[in-house]
Amino acid sequence: MANIIAFVRDSLTNMVASLGTSRDKAAANAYSMPMLTDEELLNAYRGAWLPKKIVDIPAFDSIRAWRDWQAKKPQIEAIEAEEKRLNVMGKLLETRIKARLWGGAALVIGTGDQNLTQPLAVERIGKGGLKYLTVMTRRHLTAGEIDRDPASEWYGKPKVYQLNSADGAQVEIHPSRLVIFNGSQPPDEDIVTSAYAGWGDSVLLSVVDAIKQADGTAANIASLVFEAKVNVIRIPDFMQNLGNAEYRAKILERYTLAATAKGINGDLLLDKEEEYEQKTASFATLPDVLMSFLQIVSGAADIPATRLLGQSPAGMNATGESDLRNYYDRLQAMQTVEMTPAMARLDECLIRSALGSRDPDIYYEWAPLWGMSEKEKADVFKTKADAARQLVGTSAGQEIIPRDAVSDALVNTFIEDGSLPGLDAAIEEYGKLSEQEPDEEEHAAAATQSSAAMNPSG
Repeated sequence: MANIIAFVRDSLTNMVASLGTSRDKAAANAYSMPMLTDEELLNAYRGAWLPKKIVDIPAFDSIRAWRDWQAKKPQIEAIEAEEKRLNVMGKLLETRIKARLWGGAALVIGTGDQNLTQPLAVERIGKGGLKYLTVMTRRHLTAGEIDRDPASEWYGKPKVYQLNSADGAQVEIHPSRLVIFNGSQPPDEDIVTSAYAGWGDSVLLSVVDAIKQADGTAANIASLVFEAKVNVIRIPDFMQNLGNAEYRAKILERYTLAATAKGINGDLLLDKEEEYEQKTASFATLPDVLMSFLQIVSGAADIPATRLLGQSPAGMNATGESDLRNYYDRLQAMQTVEMTPAMARLDECLIRSALGSRDPDIYYEWAPLWGMSEKEKADVFKTKADAARQLVGTSAGQEIIPRDAVSDALVNTFIEDGSLPGLDAAIEEYGKLSEQEPDEEEHAAAATQSSAAMNPSG
């Protein structure tokens, strides 16, 4: 019997405090799914500043610095021109925002193919082969049957997406022709009960309660402003005579005149038996209360208060440079883990459409989101240069690392991080001039010999 009781009460229980019993207030707590309709999502995004910023800020920050292509200068210019022609950056921003708001969106890679149900043949795209990019949300694209083949590239993802055309016909699109982004990815596709299966959840779903609490707190504080000062007047036999209509009319008229007189000259005229008192509300702690709720929203949205609110809050909970660095580090990890794989086919199409072929040496890197000051850049430059000198140091008369090798590595470093803009072009031009110097010397020598031959007496 004792073992049974121990098994049943295998948790912290206090009968006196009702902890762990049926009378425990916390025992009734349970998590439920906060459902938001499309209309509610749209209203929240368009009508409230917190939801809009929570949706827009990470989407914008993830692409605002864009990316740096690593290739020959003419190739980079051609690729960047193709990006500009197709408005890749703007289309990607629109896709990211709509994916975060609605739970999913896709960028359709338009190559002019008539049969969209077939996989996209990237290697067949030539110069100018990328025709258009179109943004569609999960409200336009319906996910088809989920691929359950473990050997398939699309395992766990829809085999096809259906688009309802203007004439009512359904157009099927193979997922390889889409750059797909989800808002908040569900943990398992099999437990999704949403009408939009195959897509994710809106990022507002998990933060909506925190947003409502912060908005409600701000609204209540705003209403308190109207109650900041209340005048209290005590009138003899007020309740006793209130039932008399003539008395009520005289009271209203009497204090309307009193308020008018007070507004004109600042004096309040009262009967000797009347009492006057002024009560004021204190707002000293309300900013801290509101800021606490906004901090909760900031944590729920995973956006530093510095970025979300536009200023660093004061006090112990203030967020500053370290929080921003962590936030940008997370976004850079998201660029690598989420955005780069999703855009892989689009980038391959983009390179071929810009150049007509695929140079295997072409790649890109996401530009740093955290910008260093000029002093910080100078310090980093000096540190790298000093480190290179140390590497070239000698030991027993022998170089630790060959000077030419360190020089080449240092030049590559400065080119990639942009410490010396135009360094690669200058080196290339300098190399051309160096190659011309021996030829010029030979021409000068030949000219001297020719002159001597023609002028033996000289």
